[in-house]
Amino acid sequence: MKSIPRIYDLKEYDYRFDESLIAKYPLKERDLSRLLVYNRKTDRLEHRLFRDLVEYLSAGDVLVLNDSRVLKARIVGRLGGREVEVFFTRRLDNLTFEGMGKPLRRFKKGTVIEVGEYAIEVLEVLPGKRVYRVHGANDLLEVFQKYGKVPLPPYIDREPTREDEAMYQTVYARKEGSVAAPTAGLHFTPGLLERIGKMGVRIVYVTLHVGPGTFKPVQMRDIREHTLDAEYYEIPDETAMEILKARGEGRRVVAVGTTAVRTLEHWALDERPRRGWTDLFIHPPYEFRVVDALITNFHLPRSTLYMLVAAFIGDIDRTRRVYEVAVEERYRFYSYGDAMLIL
Repeated sequence: MKSIPRIYDLKEYDYRFDESLIAKYPLKERDLSRLLVYNRKTDRLEHRLFRDLVEYLSAGDVLVLNDSRVLKARIVGRLGGREVEVFFTRRLDNLTFEGMGKPLRRFKKGTVIEVGEYAIEVLEVLPGKRVYRVHGANDLLEVFQKYGKVPLPPYIDREPTREDEAMYQTVYARKEGSVAAPTAGLHFTPGLLERIGKMGVRIVYVTLHVGPGTFKPVQMRDIREHTLDAEYYEIPDETAMEILKARGEGRRVVAVGTTAVRTLEHWALDERPRRGWTDLFIHPPYEFRVVDALITNFHLPRSTLYMLVAAFIGDIDRTRRVYEVAVEERYRFYSYGDAMLIL
């Protein structure tokens, strides 16, 4: 068997986990989630609350938030008298989108799914997905806003509630297009953001529309053989100028979430355009060009998100130790879970 360097071996990105730690419901107060603070220089851990984040930020820091808004991406319709499900994954134009379905084998070219007063037609059959066209609407988002359900991650394993419509969304979400929340941002409240802004921290935004590939497991033994699905991103002029200025003056760029990290680092590679598609897979070893500090949630073992965190910490053994402490201290994990600040 071919030898794989340890840093690329999938089994190195596992950790011991207790499934009872999966957060199935959000906290009533977003910023009362716990915050595990890890300092890479001192190898020190602290246990705080998320609202204590202000103690770790300084005037002049640039805090980068992903303002993508989660679309109610699951729609239940009818086909031949039976309930079926359509799941949005990528917008192609005003009335056309790519998506999955259940049961997908029944969704043949020309199939029409009834959704209230609208119809969704299968235009094209692709491996594992379909291209759909909406009829009877001015814009496909109209259908999803009216009949869609919140696309909770599969590990939450319950039907979404009215509470999820508000809580599985950041308070600053503006641009609709994600099928999963940029979860590191779920901990912020308007009041906390106001306090941070008054400290002299510059708050700026990027957009990365999170696709279903965020839950795609890494199955190749050599992680370098894994590919990420491309996701659409935008970096406004104001954000780009603020970050370039901060980098030139030696001020910190603090990314909120792995989506913000991937957006910024993709842009930094060979001065790529400020809007487009990225499939950047960040794993050890990786030289970060923009991001100095990271706020993130706790991620699934063997996931690309966990690998990004390992790359940012800079050592796979230290990353595993940090996660083991989080398990021992019974931090809440995954989308509705607690957060970590890596300095």
